[in-house]
Amino acid sequence: MRSFTFASSRIDTEAGRLQVVDPACGGYASFEGWVRDHNEGRQVRHLEYETFEQLAIKEGERIIAEAVERFGVEHAVCVHRVGDLELGELAVWVAVSARHRQEAFLACRYIIDEVKHRVPIWKKEYYVDGDSGWVNCERCAAVAHDHHHDHDHDHDHDHDHDHDHGHSHRAPAARSAADYSRQETLKEVGVAGQEKLRAARVLVVGAGGLGVPVLSYLAGAGIGRIGIVDGDRLEASNLHRQPLYDFASIGQPKAQLAAQRLRALNPDVDVQTYGLRLTAANAANLIGPWDLVIDCSDNFATKFLINDACVSARKPAILSSIYQYEGQLQVIRPDRHGACLRCIWPEATMDGLVGNCAEAGVLGPVPGVFGSLQALEALKMLLGLPGQLGDELLVLDLVTLQVSRMKARRASACAAGPCVRIPAPPPPDAALQRRFESLADAQAAGYTIIDIREPAEVAEEPAPGAGVRRLPMQQLLRPDGALSREERYLLVCATGRRSLAAAQALHARGFEAVASLEGGVSALLARQQPA
Repeated sequence: MRSFTFASSRIDTEAGRLQVVDPACGGYASFEGWVRDHNEGRQVRHLEYETFEQLAIKEGERIIAEAVERFGVEHAVCVHRVGDLELGELAVWVAVSARHRQEAFLACRYIIDEVKHRVPIWKKEYYVDGDSGWVNCERCAAVAHDHHHDHDHDHDHDHDHDHDHGHSHRAPAARSAADYSRQETLKEVGVAGQEKLRAARVLVVGAGGLGVPVLSYLAGAGIGRIGIVDGDRLEASNLHRQPLYDFASIGQPKAQLAAQRLRALNPDVDVQTYGLRLTAANAANLIGPWDLVIDCSDNFATKFLINDACVSARKPAILSSIYQYEGQLQVIRPDRHGACLRCIWPEATMDGLVGNCAEAGVLGPVPGVFGSLQALEALKMLLGLPGQLGDELLVLDLVTLQVSRMKARRASACAAGPCVRIPAPPPPDAALQRRFESLADAQAAGYTIIDIREPAEVAEEPAPGAGVRRLPMQQLLRPDGALSREERYLLVCATGRRSLAAAQALHARGFEAVASLEGGVSALLARQQPA
């Protein structure tokens, strides 16, 4: 079942659910939108919806078809109320069933977001102190008109026309709340360029030192839709280089905080948040709906994941890395058969070999500069401006202000075909991690314990146990690391992050009996503390 309909009376969710039940589907997701009793500080009594039904159903059916194609779901339905609704009534309902839950979740979210922004629906909210007049839901008429031009749909009517529904009122045309006049003055931008930015969908992975300037400048520029992937919570040590946030918000999820700030900065922008970590299991689905991906992560594993997923999906990506006072910038254009990260580094750099901001230190303006460069490259790409980075790596030292540009040629083995250097997905993290109450328990289970921390770390906090082999990570990962493929090894580091990365690297070389201590020495010591 694949349908988009309107209902003039109560939505029967149970009957709708039966439409998408399928024994072949293991995942089901639904969304319910209800009439609430307040809006922008005013008390709501009830509300009324109207639509130009012929046009709205066509656009709704397009959205359902797009969701099925993008996410590979089996069934998708959406029902939207029209007419007068009381408080607490169900206004919109979406249901999706798929073979797997992830596809169901993503498709459900996609449908409700697209309906909100593309289907021409008007509403009037009746407040205790008056009414709102007829307004276009979330400026959907204007955004739907953008999609009309982007995807070359054959609409019978333009969405920005007023439609006479047989009443004395007319639904007003949507107007932008933001002022883009300063950038529209540039002859390379203009009104047409601003429309391109409004139609763009950009996914930003990481809302930290790099992500803060990227997100701020993209929202200010009027990018139509911005996605934020970040599973971290704000820490006090973040604030010196992440001025989008404030001290009072410490401990809150960064993705949600960033979204709140961006919406306050520019209400025109639609912001979607994903409060999770990008992994090999979810990368393809998360990246799939977006036009451009910007890597603002702080670890190599995520950077290579983004590179590999974007190369496979033939989507452009803008990558950046910083180390203390310097950093680098690279634009990946697989849609133009350009070089990728693996053309420079065929083997993914392991986390722990080079310190991140927490380990190596960083001055606040350094990620600010590189994040600003990423935002600039994104706007140049979306607007088609000259001077875009091609098959090259830009390296900038902010102490000496020395700039280097190094050619990054596409690997000859790839020619004009797919990248041959993208490896098979690594084993899931859970498959490589082991939890023990003590190192003695691990040894009793047949493991040889290898502490891969640096000597200074070991001296400061020794691993609690005897018979532990000391082998720093860099030495462990050398080709002559002197490990036996038959012996079982448990790798130990401070928090389990480096040991997991090392275990993944060794698995890729054929050492299948290597595992990582979950949580590292820190978790082990915490478990051994008296209650």
